[in-house]
Amino acid sequence: MDETLHISNAQESRPRKAEKAREKKGRGPQTSQRSPLRVMELVMNGVFFFCGIVAIVFVLFISIYLIVSGLPAIMEIGLVDFLFGQTWASTAKDPQFGILPFILTSIYGTAGAVVLGVPVGLMTAIFISKVAPKKVAAIVRPAVDLLAGIPSVVYGLIGMIVLVPAVREAFNLPDGASLFAAIIVLAVMILPSIISVSETALNAVPREYEEASLALGATHIETVFRVSVPAASSGIAASVVLGIGRAIGEAMAIMMVAGNVANMPGLFKSVRFLTTAVASEMSYAAVGSLQRQALFSIALVLFVFIMLINVVLNGLLKKKNKD
Repeated sequence: MDETLHISNAQESRPRKAEKAREKKGRGPQTSQRSPLRVMELVMNGVFFFCGIVAIVFVLFISIYLIVSGLPAIMEIGLVDFLFGQTWASTAKDPQFGILPFILTSIYGTAGAVVLGVPVGLMTAIFISKVAPKKVAAIVRPAVDLLAGIPSVVYGLIGMIVLVPAVREAFNLPDGASLFAAIIVLAVMILPSIISVSETALNAVPREYEEASLALGATHIETVFRVSVPAASSGIAASVVLGIGRAIGEAMAIMMVAGNVANMPGLFKSVRFLTTAVASEMSYAAVGSLQRQALFSIALVLFVFIMLINVVLNGLLKKKNKD
């Protein structure tokens, strides 16, 4: 009897051992498969971390370089005289380095471009996203993308050949190169950024919102402006931020249509922006001279100016999203 019980226990244990052996064999390949995936995940995390560090390092390097290169001129000239002086004569016998005309021109030019460009860009984005038939949208969208790919110098060349003479003739001016011409060129240049980002934001609005509005009796246009646009307001505001950054940082096209003269800003006067001041004089400014240091100081002011705009607008966006 005992022998029979022992034999039956042995027979029952054999399948269990075989099953455990199969389980061990099955775990082996899974472990070996997970190991390379784990290594790849760690490698990609390292790559992403490195890319993020590189971006931060570049920003820090640019900031430190501009501070080191630009502060000496500001300290020598004086902060008040530099920021609020109305005369720029860097090559005169008694040089003066007042950049208030450049600051005001950049502010007026950027504001004018935003006032003209944002409504046109937003309406175009609404047309592509919510109004136009698919075939029409398929034609307009590549045209906007093509507009974004046109080099700045081409905008400036067309503006110099077509727009500047047109402004001169239309307003009976001695010279059409003016702040007005620069505003128009900047407004056209910021359109692609505003249209593309705004369209993406509008497309991201849930369809249920619009269907609910239509079900309550609202027309399609009422739904677009009372439901879709408010729901996409964060993305639209982001497009405006990008447009401001593009406008205030442009140099080449503006240099060709604004006249590049250090005047206090007037709508039909030849003017000079912060960017064009640096671009136009850096090539012949002597290394180590006060003029060259002052140009770096202008770049520092422009950098701080753009950073402040981004911080303020992003803060407003976050506050609005919380509300």
